[in-house]
Amino acid sequence: MDGAMALSSSSSSLIHPFLSRTRPTTTNLSPPPPPMAAAIATNNSGKSHFPTQLNFRRSRRGNCHAVTTSHPSAIDQNSDDDGVLFGDPSIEERRSEERVAVADYDWTEEWYPLYLAGEVPDDAPLGLTVFDKQVVVYRDGDGQFRCYEDRCPHRLAKLSEGQITDGKLECLYHGWQFEGEEGKCVKIPQLPAESKIPKSACVRSYEIRDSQGILWVWMSTKTPPNMKKLPWFESVAKPGYEAISTIHELPYDHSILLENLMDPAHIPISHDRTDTSAKREEAQPLLFEVTERSDRGFAGHWGREADGLTSFLRFQAPCVLSNVREFTGENGEKHYGTGLFLCRPAGQGKSMVIVQFGSTRGLKLAKWIPKWFIHKVSCKIFEQDMGFLSSQNEVLMKEKVPTKKLYINLRSSDTWVLEYRKWMDKVGHGMPYHLGHSTISLPQLPAVVEQAPAGFVAAAAASPPAKGGIMEMHAPNLTNRYFRHVVHCKECLGAFRTFNAARNLLTGAALALVALAILASQRQWKAFLLVSAGLCLAGTHFTSTVIATKTTNFIRDHRR
Repeated sequence: MDGAMALSSSSSSLIHPFLSRTRPTTTNLSPPPPPMAAAIATNNSGKSHFPTQLNFRRSRRGNCHAVTTSHPSAIDQNSDDDGVLFGDPSIEERRSEERVAVADYDWTEEWYPLYLAGEVPDDAPLGLTVFDKQVVVYRDGDGQFRCYEDRCPHRLAKLSEGQITDGKLECLYHGWQFEGEEGKCVKIPQLPAESKIPKSACVRSYEIRDSQGILWVWMSTKTPPNMKKLPWFESVAKPGYEAISTIHELPYDHSILLENLMDPAHIPISHDRTDTSAKREEAQPLLFEVTERSDRGFAGHWGREADGLTSFLRFQAPCVLSNVREFTGENGEKHYGTGLFLCRPAGQGKSMVIVQFGSTRGLKLAKWIPKWFIHKVSCKIFEQDMGFLSSQNEVLMKEKVPTKKLYINLRSSDTWVLEYRKWMDKVGHGMPYHLGHSTISLPQLPAVVEQAPAGFVAAAAASPPAKGGIMEMHAPNLTNRYFRHVVHCKECLGAFRTFNAARNLLTGAALALVALAILASQRQWKAFLLVSAGLCLAGTHFTSTVIATKTTNFIRDHRR
């Protein structure tokens, strides 16, 4: 399918629309990494292994073994698996004693994608998490975004459970108020009138930037923000670019999410017939060519064997994935189709992703389709993989060994997965926890499971996308579509409320019409009222069906 058509069709643009038959240019979507020679030199610098990491030998499992090498340049094409797997058992075991080269890395000295700027509520604070750090984002009186640590310095109450008062962030526990870039406390109701507010009453603040419609946060409070690390996507900035963006919170680790997003081989199977680009019978070997590799990530071309290397993928530290292909328009002009996946670690076993599919050719058909309907398709795609990825997360946490002990990496499908896990080997020591190809570091802090009220009280009190629910069926649960996406999307939440109100109105009207039909004495009036009641019930059924698309997950009802 032509690459332009993949993005101009509505739901077809929501999986991985990178099927152009024209080899894309290697347009740099972010600050360029060091040259290959420098990158390899860094990888082999012989720096001492970080002491908290664990390096594992691969144990033999008879003739059934998953094997990879410690470095892609050391691939042995003559392995006992006819070259379809990465690595060779003998080479792997000889190198198991070697220390994995590590890079100088600090996870806090990075920009993390927080949220779509347009989805941040205007009148309520928004609580988010980056690894194990909880932050709160809000708009002040001037419309500027502010980001603080999500706890009041008074008694550690969550500021995201507070409110916005005259452009200031107010803690609803005791009414302390904070404002400004530095999180200065400007009001303490319980403080005597002649007393000054203590300097220690300020809240920790983080640098936040709105870039190309995405909110990014710099997590270090010690090191000034490095603007060179702030992602900038050239294809997004090109004239004529139009995109569809969605945001999803997911119940598995961000590394598993990234693995899934850089794995094109699963699309024809897991997403069979979800759109026109995914067909089970078209599952086939893929070609990969790594062109860049550094401490900041990797990049390269990939494509189907029948088409050649048609797409250009880049992974940029710490959690940005982009896929671009170039294609030619009807008049010979160049166009770009872009898929962006901005992933944020949202705590142990949790992640959040901003997905954007766009094209410089525009999305003509998508303009005529309601966004909430397109978002429904996007939700379905994540749900098709959710069971697999959640169980994968569970196994990795249970086994507590590197992925080389568990994965079987194929050359014709898993190149990016292997590259990513080996990148984790180099930088994982600078993260709160990681699972690499050869090394792991387990979480030092226990996972926090938060509880929030559900039911009528929460429905009345919670300001979206704050915690809470709408009646009993929407208890806070990341496996439920409502809490994974709808509460984070103004378009979908607005549609949910509109159709819910319409359903209630139509149900009431149907009951009233039936009652009038019972009281009516003339036959023609009875018929008219009953037909009208039937139409109202049909409308009730329609609105209930739409509401179900916002609260009900996709469930596989067949096996092939």
